[in-house]
Amino acid sequence: MDPKSPEEDEVMDQFMDKFQTEKYKGAFSEDRWEEEFDNIPMFMKKAPDEIDPEKAPELACIQSMLYDGDPKEQATNYKEEGNEFFKEKNYKKAIIAYTEGIKKNCEDPELTAVLYTNRAAAQFYLGNYRSSLNDAIAARKHKPDHLKAVIRGALCYMEVKKYSEALKWCDEGLRITPSDKKLLETRTKADKLHRAAERDVRKMRQAEKKNQAEKDALLRAIQDRGIKLLDERSEEEEETSGGSLDGISSSENVTGAHVRLDEGGRLTWPVLFLYPEHSQTDFISAFQEDSRFIDHLSEMFAQDLPPWDTERKYLAHNLEVYFEDEKSPSFHQVKTDNTLLQTLQHSRLRVKAGTPSFLIFVKQCPFSTKYFSDKKVYRIRC
Repeated sequence: MDPKSPEEDEVMDQFMDKFQTEKYKGAFSEDRWEEEFDNIPMFMKKAPDEIDPEKAPELACIQSMLYDGDPKEQATNYKEEGNEFFKEKNYKKAIIAYTEGIKKNCEDPELTAVLYTNRAAAQFYLGNYRSSLNDAIAARKHKPDHLKAVIRGALCYMEVKKYSEALKWCDEGLRITPSDKKLLETRTKADKLHRAAERDVRKMRQAEKKNQAEKDALLRAIQDRGIKLLDERSEEEEETSGGSLDGISSSENVTGAHVRLDEGGRLTWPVLFLYPEHSQTDFISAFQEDSRFIDHLSEMFAQDLPPWDTERKYLAHNLEVYFEDEKSPSFHQVKTDNTLLQTLQHSRLRVKAGTPSFLIFVKQCPFSTKYFSDKKVYRIRC
């Protein structure tokens, strides 16, 4: 080592004297040294989202070094950046980075496939299974045998419950790598769920077929009896030869009751009794077609009279029954000794919403006289 000249020693002594007497202007502050240290690009723990070249020229320079190369270099850098975000589980930023890499159109099938596959993985962990699947498909367009893309696509098909497609992708992947554990596990699960789904479809079709057969039998029973249905939605009469149950199947009441055909071939209807004088109703969920009105009235008004009948005048033998013909409009009295079937076969009665409705009045009471005073009424002739 060459000895220093006297001039060099003098310069060094002057520098040391100045260093001891004057504080270094570029030094870190005692209170904020950690924050300032983190602003040095080499020691940064996390890069800022946006870089201002004037405020951070060093960072802008590094960014230029990373992203101003040829398309392949740029795409590779974006891929690495996306991978770092992915490791941090910041999947949204990872997607942005991979997307920027894809936009570079680097014309390298392997790299492009990796970018699409990595973005598919990020989308998958965000629950965006359709987007993830689209990326897996895009990756295979660039590299059909890209195993990670095949696995990701199979997993996406599992999530969207397309098990047959998942099986197809698993088989394609196993042709590439027959012993891949993830594909083997996914294929086993997909096969099990696919068989279960097919079984459920068969059961559903059988149930639909049985339900349709029951509907057809019910419709024939109604047609054979000459009962007319009125579809509440269209207010149009369903002719008995029309072959439709819209008038009853579309309007099942809130109790779940609807007309049904029992094993003996007998119809049972839900029936509504209205009491206009007191604004009250009674709902009979199962009125058999061969039952008489008087039998139901006797059971309903036997001993425990309703609390709204304060005058105790609603007694079975003292009641009149009517139905409304909305086509006329008019009201028709019903013989209480008649069965429900005999009444439903009346030429002017149409069953609305699958539930026959009848109005109940006390015989010769002032309310019924007033109620029918401005209406057309067809009474029973004695």
